[in-house]
Amino acid sequence: MAEMLSELDTFDRKILDILTVEGRISVTELARRIGLSKSPTQARLKRLEDQGVIRGYRALYDAIRLGRDHVAFVEVKLSDTRESALAAFNSAVLKVPEIEQCHLIAGAFDYLLKVRTAGMPGYRAVLAEKISTLPHVASTSTYVAMQAVKEEGLSPLTPGTGS
Repeated sequence: MAEMLSELDTFDRKILDILTVEGRISVTELARRIGLSKSPTQARLKRLEDQGVIRGYRALYDAIRLGRDHVAFVEVKLSDTRESALAAFNSAVLKVPEIEQCHLIAGAFDYLLKVRTAGMPGYRAVLAEKISTLPHVASTSTYVAMQAVKEEGLSPLTPGTGS
């Protein structure tokens, strides 16, 4: 990853910084903002997509307006942490849509999950029927978020370019 980051030039970084905030910007406007013409900007976008630096584009929705306002962070301890057990857990987590994020942690527990549901009853069902039944789960601890202070996604590559 550090190798790929060093291969990005100033124009590539500007493209990524702008798209992180404005994913629907036109190529013409993107080209104007980074100081290149449209054709080289399109070529750079295609290269970044082909290399997997840009993995896709998506809409960010307001979870509260959609009734998915309950966020819980779940510490998960596994009964087995050999590579095959981690792989089985990782694979199973990908199939649970309520789990927005999953991170392998170096610490007192093994994984930290961010889970979003429509409320406490929905969370309890997800915990009982999905999370607790994931491979090798020994125990969980839940922390309920009271308010999202910052939840923007990726930060800009270039310091000082955030909005």
